[in-house]
Amino acid sequence: MVQIREIDIQNSIRLALGEKCVIFRANVGVFSTVDGRTVSTGLPKGFSDLFGYRKSDCKAVFIEVKTATGKVRPQQEQFLKAMKSYGAIAGVCRSAEEALKLIDDG
Repeated sequence: MVQIREIDIQNSIRLALGEKCVIFRANVGVFSTVDGRTVSTGLPKGFSDLFGYRKSDCKAVFIEVKTATGKVRPQQEQFLKAMKSYGAIAGVCRSAEEALKLIDDG
């Protein structure tokens, strides 16, 4: 059985939510500069893969994208819990259908 890559799930979610939300992909990582310095791009640990807002009410949206077998790290769970406590729509989605349900139910 072929495992669907997380980036492909992210892209399908972004396309599916296009009419309902403005969604951005969070890019994070570590790299070395030409002079050898290590640079870490700046979002907090656990920040969701996708974020933005629902167009109907401008409510913030945070989506942690995982494959069918992907595991949510404790920092990701904590981040989603914090965002929910602030009134945002936040959750883990493994498909575009789950993301649409999250937005509609949120």
